[in-house]
Amino acid sequence: MQDTLSLFSGKRVLVTGDTGFKGSWLSYWLYLLGAEVAGYALPPERENDLFNLLGLERLIHHVTGDIRHLEDLERLFREFQPEIVFHLAAQALVRLSYDQPRLTFETNVGGSVNVLEAIRANHSVRVVIFVTSDKCYRNKEWIWGYRENDELGGRDPYSASKAAAEMVFAAYHDSFFLPRQEMGFASVRAGNILGGGDWAVDRLVPDIMKALIAGKPIVLRNPQATRPWQHVLDPLAGYLLLATQLYHAPKSFNGSWNFGPTGEAIQTVLDLTEKIVAHWGSGSITVEKPQDASHEAGMLHLNCDKARRLLGWEPKWAFDKTIKETVLWYRNIMAGESAKSWTERQIKIYMG
Repeated sequence: MQDTLSLFSGKRVLVTGDTGFKGSWLSYWLYLLGAEVAGYALPPERENDLFNLLGLERLIHHVTGDIRHLEDLERLFREFQPEIVFHLAAQALVRLSYDQPRLTFETNVGGSVNVLEAIRANHSVRVVIFVTSDKCYRNKEWIWGYRENDELGGRDPYSASKAAAEMVFAAYHDSFFLPRQEMGFASVRAGNILGGGDWAVDRLVPDIMKALIAGKPIVLRNPQATRPWQHVLDPLAGYLLLATQLYHAPKSFNGSWNFGPTGEAIQTVLDLTEKIVAHWGSGSITVEKPQDASHEAGMLHLNCDKARRLLGWEPKWAFDKTIKETVLWYRNIMAGESAKSWTERQIKIYMG
C-alpha cells in the first residue's frame, strides 16, 4: 500500500472537515505520506478532539472557516491551488438533524454546493473525492447491501441531506466537470466508522467509551439495530486508493463508490457493545428506549463489489481487529500515552 500511495508525496491536498474525527485521521495520514495538506473546517468542539491531540494545526495549513461561506472557500482555493480535494465537512449526526434540520441542509447541501463552486472556479484541481454516507440510500430495510445505483433518499433530515448532496454531485459532474479531461470526480459512501479519538456527542462508540472511562453503565436505546461497522482506516484507504486511480485515469474511475466492511462486521448495536466491553475488561449495559424516540434505521449495509473488482480494494481489519485496535487506542491514551504516536502506529500497522 505504501508504494500505491506514494502519489501523495509533494502533492497539494485540501481536506474540508479536517477538524472532525474522520478528517483528522485522513489529514494526519496524508501528512505522513508527505503531502502538503491544507484543511478548512470549523474549530474543534472539544479540547480532547483528535485534531488537537495530534497537534494538526502545527503540521498542516489549517484555515478555520464554515463551508457555508463561499468567499472564504474561494480565497483558500485561489491561495493554495489544491491538486486533490477531499470534501468531508458536514453536519454528521442523525439525531441533531431532527433538532436542527435547517442547519443540516444548509451545511450538507448548500455547503457542498459552495465547495463545488470553488472547485469549478479553480483549474488546479485534478481529483475530487466527495464524501457522503451510506445513509444516502433510501433505506428499505433490505437484508442485502445497497449498490451504487440503488435509489437515493432519506426519511430523516440527515439522510435526506446526504441523498440531496449526491444529486448535487451528479449534476456538477455532468454539467461542469465531465468536459475537464484531466479531472477525476467521485463520491464515496462508507459504513459506520469507529476508531480512536472520536468524542462526538450522541454517537455510539464515543458514548460507550465515555461510560467505560467514567465507570458508568452503558445505555443503549436501539440494541437490535444492525450496522456495517468498520475501522476508520478502511474507508480512508479506499478514498486514497480511489484518488490515486482518478489522478492517473480520471475518466475510468468517475462516479460513486461504496467502501463498507465484510459481512461478518454487520452486527447489532448490542453485539458491538458487548465486544467493546469484553476487550475493555469491564462494564455493564442497560437498555432505555426513549418514549419520544426519533426514527432510526433498523438494518443498513453496503454492497462493495464495485470497489473490490475495479479498484482491488478490500477492508483489511475484521470486526474483532477493529474493536481491539479501537479499545487499545482509548486505553493507552487514557493511560497517558501519546495520541500522535498511537495514531501513527496504527496507520503504519494498517499499511503493513
